[in-house]
Amino acid sequence: MALLKLIIGNKAYSSWSLRGWLAVKQSGLPFEEITVPMFDQNWSKRTEGDEFAPSGGKVPILWDDQTVIWDSLAIVEWLADKTDKARYWPRDDAARGMARSMAAEMHSSYPNIRRELSMNVRKQFPTPKLSEPVRTELLRIMELWAQARARHGSGGPYLFGEFGAVDIMFAPVVTRFVTYSIPVPRFAAAYMETILDHAWMKEWIEAAQEEPWVIEQYEQPVG
Repeated sequence: MALLKLIIGNKAYSSWSLRGWLAVKQSGLPFEEITVPMFDQNWSKRTEGDEFAPSGGKVPILWDDQTVIWDSLAIVEWLADKTDKARYWPRDDAARGMARSMAAEMHSSYPNIRRELSMNVRKQFPTPKLSEPVRTELLRIMELWAQARARHGSGGPYLFGEFGAVDIMFAPVVTRFVTYSIPVPRFAAAYMETILDHAWMKEWIEAAQEEPWVIEQYEQPVG
């Protein structure tokens, strides 16, 4: 079996890379990790190389022998098919339907949070003045987390009990809430602590502290 190869961006800033990396860790398969610093002077040249095709210069990218998967949710699905779907999705039909919907919504939605609260796991800023669109998206996330925990979370501390694809998709959101000191309800704070206490999250965040690269636009408080 060919060794998986995962290309990621900076661990400090790349939310999609974190999702792809957690997905591969969850598979239990060995993999080679390649970090390509984002937006440095060689970024454009690197992303024109064969390893990035046909991703359009985006990360993460998973190479599985001759197969290339360049989208984080697609990486989840590829690895679920390759290993065991139960590693990623609940076994119960109702729970799995909700989990898939939440993961897809996180994948395609929340543009205001993404734009106004950029990921930076090395920083913690005072709570900024949040725009109304961001407040609306935050409320939606809290509602989804609460519903998942109430309906399907009895088997453990994660959204659907056990750690899976939905937690992978929301993990960068957890780091954003910490970075910008976003106040959340008690149940959400407990869930965030659970995510941040996960060994793989600790590994990622610790590695981010050692990175030499700095992107100034992500180093300033917002508002």
